[in-house]
Amino acid sequence: MARIEFTPQLHRFVDTPVVDTPATVLRQGLDAAFAINPRLRGYILDDQGHLRVNVVIFIDGRRVRDLRGLTDPLGPESRVHVLQALSGG
Repeated sequence: MARIEFTPQLHRFVDTPVVDTPATVLRQGLDAAFAINPRLRGYILDDQGHLRVNVVIFIDGRRVRDLRGLTDPLGPESRVHVLQALSGG
């Protein structure tokens, strides 16, 4: 099963479960995490359901390409890391 993990920075604001899921695309995997903690959705997705500009997701070490549909594929051994993008100087 694909494993989805969230950065510790997000955990300061909302519970961030580690999720093992049979999902085959990113959106399904994220929905599994949101089912565990619905508040998490607002930190990851905007009002249109697109990835927030301050969030970056990597699947197996590669940045996701579909920031709106979140249709990037997940394999059975995929590792997904959801991070808040850092900014500032």
